[in-house]
Amino acid sequence: MLEIQAGWKRLDHSRTAIDESSGPSALVIALTLVINRARPRRLDVTMSPTGTVSTLKGIVAFCLLLTGLLLVGTAQSQSARAQGIWSIKAPLPTPRFDVGVATLNGKIYVLGGGAPGVTASQLNQEYDPATDRWRERAPIPQGVTHGGVAGASGKIYVIGGFTASIHAVAVDNVFEYNVATDAWRQLPPINSPRGSVGVAVLNGKVHAIGGRGLNNVTVATHEVYDPVTNKWSQAAPLPAARDHIGVIVLGGRIHVIGGRISNHIVDNSKPTEGARGLPYDLVTNGPNTTLHDVYDPATNSWRSTAPLPTARSNGAAVYYHGLILYAGGECKRPNPKGGGDTFDENEAYDPKTNRWLTLVPLPAGRQGFGAAALGQYAYFTGGSLGCGGGPASDQLLVFRLP
Repeated sequence: MLEIQAGWKRLDHSRTAIDESSGPSALVIALTLVINRARPRRLDVTMSPTGTVSTLKGIVAFCLLLTGLLLVGTAQSQSARAQGIWSIKAPLPTPRFDVGVATLNGKIYVLGGGAPGVTASQLNQEYDPATDRWRERAPIPQGVTHGGVAGASGKIYVIGGFTASIHAVAVDNVFEYNVATDAWRQLPPINSPRGSVGVAVLNGKVHAIGGRGLNNVTVATHEVYDPVTNKWSQAAPLPAARDHIGVIVLGGRIHVIGGRISNHIVDNSKPTEGARGLPYDLVTNGPNTTLHDVYDPATNSWRSTAPLPTARSNGAAVYYHGLILYAGGECKRPNPKGGGDTFDENEAYDPKTNRWLTLVPLPAGRQGFGAAALGQYAYFTGGSLGCGGGPASDQLLVFRLP
């Protein structure tokens, strides 16, 4: 006879007696039932001196099963802990959405965007994580919203953008901000006005990718600025024209994630006939896409890789702890007349496995915000909780993985 006793200290115990003639399979089932019923911290299994080899096999099988369950439980627990934690720091001095964000020398810069009473602001505000304080810096020479922004080697570049609502009066301006001198200078313009441009700095050169022009046509244009020659040149265009994209430099390549692929006049409205047949889901999230393309400057070519799980545009992308995070965006369940919900999804691409992970979502959905990573934290600031515009946010959200 085999007696199984399972229980917690100072709680009722669960006992089960099994005749060893029942065989190992019945023993494993009985043991599992005891575990599920009692949820024990301790498990006592006592076998009579007449216990059979069959009984012993059952015990061994159960031990293996229990080990597997413990390993799965541990992995699930570790996965849950790995989802991350959100907190809040000092708010932006001026609430803004459709901003550009860059980080240099341990500081975070939030540039342009729509502010209360201003469609396209000139604001340049600097955040110091060490002191949790903001300060005003030299304003952008021209107010802009949806400007493409990136920083490297002590310089921040603001490229293109819109100067009127909605997605109207695009510009071809290119400005360079010198962090050390707190001064701006104007560089040669891009080849045509456009806003919602993706910008990245790679190998000392500035890439301006995609965007939307004066006629509201979304383009696949890819231009490269060389500071040495002070000139722009053409590079391989995006495989599919997009705007409102996420752009990240990783491992000597440029990742372009999500965005909008169709030409439309009203934000997140029904795409034009010319856009039909492209990979978008109008009912679920408008003309957004899950496309994830990677540019290799060595071959001047693009390749597709693991798509963004949730099609979105105008979210915030950042490289953090070996992962590419893409958070928020618009529009979920868009209204053809305008508006809809913003996304709170926070998904991360792991380049080692070529897979996406689901992390803890944003405290609330938002779009038109920017992100930067410093040390143990990823910072997300500005934006709007509403789709297609709406009240600007001054929140500075901080995300941390264990």
